[in-house]
Amino acid sequence: MPLKNPFTNSLQTITKKDLYIIEIFDQDGNQGFGETVAFDSPWYTEETSATTRYMIEHHLFPLLQEEPVSHPSSLGKRFADVRRHHMAKAAVEGAIWDLYAKREHVPLHRAIGSDNSHVPVGASIGMKQDIPALLEAIQTAMNQGYQRIKLKIKPGQDINLLEKVRTRFPDIDLMVDANSAYTLKDMDHLKQLDQFHLMMIEQPLAHDDFVDHAKLQKEIHTPICLDESIHTMSDVRTALTLQSCQIISIKLGKVGGFAQAKAIHDLCAANQVPVWCGGMLEAGVGRAQSLALATLPNFRFPADPGASSRYWHQDIIKPEVKVENGYVQLPDTPGIGYEIDREALAHYRTERIVCK
Repeated sequence: MPLKNPFTNSLQTITKKDLYIIEIFDQDGNQGFGETVAFDSPWYTEETSATTRYMIEHHLFPLLQEEPVSHPSSLGKRFADVRRHHMAKAAVEGAIWDLYAKREHVPLHRAIGSDNSHVPVGASIGMKQDIPALLEAIQTAMNQGYQRIKLKIKPGQDINLLEKVRTRFPDIDLMVDANSAYTLKDMDHLKQLDQFHLMMIEQPLAHDDFVDHAKLQKEIHTPICLDESIHTMSDVRTALTLQSCQIISIKLGKVGGFAQAKAIHDLCAANQVPVWCGGMLEAGVGRAQSLALATLPNFRFPADPGASSRYWHQDIIKPEVKVENGYVQLPDTPGIGYEIDREALAHYRTERIVCK
């Protein structure tokens, strides 16, 4: 699916998203849908679109067929012998959760234990060719009602950029995401971020680090949010024990699905550490499922997944996800709450795989 506009961070420029839609049927013909969120190269995590396909087709699907599924939360134990490959697992588990919610005649957010259906959302803005283009993108997002702005930064595109942004928008809720662009050698430089009163800086240091983030957090007032470092409950326990951050980003695909995401959410809540729902440039199925997750009570910051039209010329669901007054109102219909747009799906599809 081609993005409406290229999305650039400190590591990559993304112009299209390759993904698999997982469609699962039960014995009565009911359908559930999941979505892989990996990118086509391993710049973000070790998983790619190709690896998720292989793992689902050759490992997860055979395990799924071994015996009936009593509840989606049972899949974690069944898939336990497959190490990591969280995005592949989350795609299958997401389809099972959608199917389960439809069989129970409840919306997905209620099936996972939430009584909230109103999600505040923010806008993530990639790097632009110049400051005027960035300021225009921020203004457009604010005009569309987004409640928080996230900017991508890296060395050479940070302090001056933020000075210009704060001069133009002194009062907006603002956060930055470094995608591991800095090291501890940049400590004094990163201290300058405190003057901009940011909600957080996301993953300033190495993608697998906890120790250096803990050192940095002691020296800066800006809350550190860990994203790329967080894959498992063990990662969260490490971050909490070392005080590596003050906020944690939970991405449904990166942590392996709803069961693991809920467990991380609950552990952070018990330790008074807020979480927020990051985005992976999801298409409609993944977007709806991430928003369902973001209805849980410890998600205290506006979520990344916003309106479909912000990213796609045409999404693969109908109606598309819409933002009104800074919120997404999730449908009260069973499952993910959106229908698959079969014509759009056929338009984008490059191959179809049937597992029996």
